[in-house]
Amino acid sequence: MILRSMMAAALAAALPALAAAPVERGKVGDTIRVLVAAEEESVLAAQMAGRIRQVNAQFGAQIRAGQPLLQFDCDEQDARLKMAKAELYGAQQNYESKAKLQAMESVSQLEVEQAASAVEKFRAQVQLYQAQLRQCSVSAPFSGRVTKLRVKAHESVTVGQPLIEVVNDRRLKAQLNVPSTWLAQIKANTPFTVRIEETGNTYEARVRRVNGKVDAVSQSVEIEGEFRGNPADLLPGMSGIATFSDAAKR
Repeated sequence: MILRSMMAAALAAALPALAAAPVERGKVGDTIRVLVAAEEESVLAAQMAGRIRQVNAQFGAQIRAGQPLLQFDCDEQDARLKMAKAELYGAQQNYESKAKLQAMESVSQLEVEQAASAVEKFRAQVQLYQAQLRQCSVSAPFSGRVTKLRVKAHESVTVGQPLIEVVNDRRLKAQLNVPSTWLAQIKANTPFTVRIEETGNTYEARVRRVNGKVDAVSQSVEIEGEFRGNPADLLPGMSGIATFSDAAKR
């Protein structure tokens, strides 16, 4: 009992001193974990319900912007477009006939206006079916790689269902969180180096953006950097260590 009382008294005496001691949160020059991320990555979803006719992409394949990646079976939509074009042609012929008859005062102005309205109606239908046909093909929004195929040929999908995941593996960035006390020294264009574990190489980088808000819990701020020279051996998801040299203090 006496020993416990002595230990409790000693701990109570030490607590004020511990609370008053400054907390070390790191200095510029320390190493920070960094993640390689892509500037652009997307999950391409179905804009229409239907059956997939063909998948033109493969897992891990290189793609270029605008390249068709997937095709729907759109025979029905194509037939509707042809029907709407035929109706538009008939309405246009009827309007031209009414306009000629009006010049001879054989039809009223109302009949001409109704014929013109029918032309606009069928023209709008043609535009609608053309827009639906454009949804039958899913194209790459940017150049990069296919990272995941979620569907296969002959499958039926619903509107909004994920189809293909793509990433731009040539526009990469470095993401890291540094102590908020570094903000006085690290600004845009501050240089640093990144050693990537997967490649074993070290790369030059610079700070591109600094978050305008400090995380109140971790007392850190998010920083986004860009690699110099766009290294070809880096891939999204790689990680490593970022080091800010003395140059960051100047």
